[in-house]
Amino acid sequence: MSPLHRLAKDAGLQIDWQDAAGRPQRTGDDALRRVLRELGFPAETERQIQQGIARCAAEQSDARFFTETCGEPLLLPFENADAAELELESGSTRRVLLEKTSDGLRMPPIMEPGYHRLHVDGCQIGLAIAPATCFGISEATGGQRAWGVAVQVPSLRDETPRAFGDFASVANAAQEFAARGADALAISPVHALFPGDPTRYSPYGPSSRTFLNILFADPAFLGVTLSETAGGELLDWENAIPHRIAALRHAFATTREALRDQLAAYRGEGGEALVKHATFDALYAHFSATGARGWQGWPRQFHDADSPAVRRFASEFGEEVDFYIFAQWLAEQSLEAAQQAAKDGGMRVGLISDLAVGLDSGGSHAWSKPDELLEGLSVGAPPDPLGPHGQDWGLTTFSPAALRANAFEPLIATLRANIGLCGGIRIDHALGLNRLWVIPRGGSAADGAYLRYPLEDMLRILSLESHRARAVVIGEDLGTVPEGLRSKLEERDVLGMRILWFEREQGHGYIPPERWQRQAVAMTGTHDLATVAGWWSGRDIDWAWQLGRESLESSEAADHETREEERAQLWCAMQSSGSTEGDPPPPDEPRRAVDAATAHIAATPSALALYPMEDIVGLREQPNLPGTVDEHPNWRRRMPEPTGALLDREDVSDRIAKIDRTRKQ
Repeated sequence: MSPLHRLAKDAGLQIDWQDAAGRPQRTGDDALRRVLRELGFPAETERQIQQGIARCAAEQSDARFFTETCGEPLLLPFENADAAELELESGSTRRVLLEKTSDGLRMPPIMEPGYHRLHVDGCQIGLAIAPATCFGISEATGGQRAWGVAVQVPSLRDETPRAFGDFASVANAAQEFAARGADALAISPVHALFPGDPTRYSPYGPSSRTFLNILFADPAFLGVTLSETAGGELLDWENAIPHRIAALRHAFATTREALRDQLAAYRGEGGEALVKHATFDALYAHFSATGARGWQGWPRQFHDADSPAVRRFASEFGEEVDFYIFAQWLAEQSLEAAQQAAKDGGMRVGLISDLAVGLDSGGSHAWSKPDELLEGLSVGAPPDPLGPHGQDWGLTTFSPAALRANAFEPLIATLRANIGLCGGIRIDHALGLNRLWVIPRGGSAADGAYLRYPLEDMLRILSLESHRARAVVIGEDLGTVPEGLRSKLEERDVLGMRILWFEREQGHGYIPPERWQRQAVAMTGTHDLATVAGWWSGRDIDWAWQLGRESLESSEAADHETREEERAQLWCAMQSSGSTEGDPPPPDEPRRAVDAATAHIAATPSALALYPMEDIVGLREQPNLPGTVDEHPNWRRRMPEPTGALLDREDVSDRIAKIDRTRKQ
């Protein structure tokens, strides 16, 4: 192995890997050097490379935080110590004997899960001891199969007119679906965005994943009446966001005195992190007139969250900071009320949050805690047959080195923020627990490399936190899945996602429902895929050719001809499963196809079946078309009616009733 490759490996880069077609690939040396430079390891000369190798070794030997599973012995990288004092999170302490081995010191298993401390050889070591698995769906449902619905929060409508769906809309939807037998309501990401910018509404480009989107706070929770119009088929974010901010300001002005003690307590509990996030939002709104899209566009004296200029601003504009703290408090209260509504309605799981894979580098987290994130690198996907140029998502995320250096506190805080008020969590692009494709600043997606993450440590912490919150865990394990990852997720009781369109055997058509994986979530689709009605009618093909997207076919007509063959194949599979009968419906009448597809998924043994609301209702348009920004109305589509009215439609009511009967047989 060359010195460069040794450094790359030690720094966490994966030199050899397989692409989506299973072909072996090797990251080029130039790409390795570019990525290493952004990771803080210049590698242009032999001396720099050797210095980097030495630094990696020193950082590894200086580790002061370890994870392990309950009942498993723990190996510590120390040489000379016979005993240590173990301080358990519960407060008790005890002396433990250490056994010398060729690999370090082995200590006896710890049977109590939690975050403990070990005092050994003059050092304090942090320990995270986890249950063997995450909190399982069977623990939540008593071992029975369950079903639920996945919704895009802003798309929901209510009887009371609102410009977009919010946590009150979620509470209403949870009650409506619970009354019809559902046990879960999976919601789109509700992370903090940029409330001072009505153009930043994508839920997957958050400012922070440890705080909530204040636009979803419900002023009616405090008795403040919203005076909004329901709007049309598409969300008008440009007007809706300023109006909602104005409503929140009115709620703040009229209730702040009555809430003084509650808000003071909330501020104290949230501490410095909450104040900095609120200060960021105030600064973002303050500098919005300059056109700045992130803190990098502010005057330089405001780039450091701890600078005198920032402290002066927070003091001078203290009421603005207080407003954003209030709005964050109200968002939490509103989300908690939505989860309570779900549980009160009879849902055994309730809300399932969605954890986005990354963050906007110009957002609150990157401003207040830049050392926790990758700098100079964005995450994406390597070139593959469907995307020959690769993908750059323009997001940053945790630095694996920073996770270790900070005792995984950034991960722990993020998990707690996303499952503390819900009954479950879906981890977007769960492949990122194992590795992420990182792209150096200014390069193309093809210039990237895979960066490894501490999978075992992260899974143990995930297990520990899911049990503390009694929250189930779903991992989006789609795409180019590294060998062995799915089995590791299964061992930890992380539910994978099995999608109708992808459950096929090469040359043998669709996999029958009875052979679908039990420990998984069965789905008709996701927000990034065509709806069943859209696929059956060829709406996705229409969009592809309208936007000039790449196709495997030579013409639009050929694409539709191929779809005709695919419809026949799917219909045959659904007939074989007993989900439908008779001849297939024509493309422009997809209702029976939607009925059949939803029944097909209901018949699987999968522990949980989740249906996009678009498929429950039978809509043709999908919420998001990956690879587009303005060409397609991403994250702007609305449900055609309030949730209750939609579910009372005869076709929808019949569809849900069949799902519920099948899942509870």
